[in-house]
Amino acid sequence: MNIEPVKDRCPVEFAVNMIGGKWKLLIINRLIRHSTIRFNELQKMLDPITHRTLTRQLRELEEAGLINRVTHPVVPPKVEYSLTEKGQSLTSILFQLGDWGSKHM
Repeated sequence: MNIEPVKDRCPVEFAVNMIGGKWKLLIINRLIRHSTIRFNELQKMLDPITHRTLTRQLRELEEAGLINRVTHPVVPPKVEYSLTEKGQSLTSILFQLGDWGSKHM
């Protein structure tokens, strides 16, 4: 996923490439509301997302610098996700999007 800014590229295109798709904004929204979430909890919240799709979306969000992934060295493995400062900067935008959705449902 190439999300590096390009000189002649539109900022909206850059943002959409970073957070676009069916699941990324929903993942970010859950992390805004719950602060830290384990993988299985997140998957239950986003049912019917598949394990593979959630893994891929989380990796892309991590590569984009929007989420943190912390692995605890226990058996079974415990992995937690949270928003970075960059990810938290999307909070007001998501709340505005939610308000718009409520008005136009």
